[in-house]
Amino acid sequence: MIDLAVSIDAPGWSALGPGFADEDALAAALEPLVEATVAAGAGPGAAIEPGRPTELSVVFADNDTVQRLNRDYRGKDAPTNVLSFALTEAEEPDFPGAPLVLGDVVLALETVLAEAERDRKAPADHARHLVVHGILHLLGHDHMTDDEAEAMERIETAILARFGIADPYSDPPDSPPHPA
Repeated sequence: MIDLAVSIDAPGWSALGPGFADEDALAAALEPLVEATVAAGAGPGAAIEPGRPTELSVVFADNDTVQRLNRDYRGKDAPTNVLSFALTEAEEPDFPGAPLVLGDVVLALETVLAEAERDRKAPADHARHLVVHGILHLLGHDHMTDDEAEAMERIETAILARFGIADPYSDPPDSPPHPA
């Protein structure tokens, strides 16, 4: 069971559809996607145990917030589409029954919208993809090497397909190749 906290911290997310206007509705809509991601993505470094309560949060923010976080925590003074802050890397106290707190995923509205437009994707699907991507980072996945990137992309694509979301790494018909 996953306890998912959703926070809409920036105006404008409702432009992605009615499901993005209300935190409770968005949490309910994302829950199956989050559950599937955690189940499929429990990888290196993930301390997921069957039946153990698990918590994570997803914050729907704006570019300014994400740029500040990116600067303060990664030394990169620019917005990005999604940031993940894993809390499972620290030594966990051994309290029987204590939930596993995975961490936080933070999305940047303006970047999500710009990328969706550039890549001719539905903004809501792109946001869902970035939630999956961010959670996989919380679970220990990365894309620093080509092999890691390919493995992570395979997991993402398989999860998204279960929810009717097209492969985010394929180019739409009649489009130029995806920029690097």
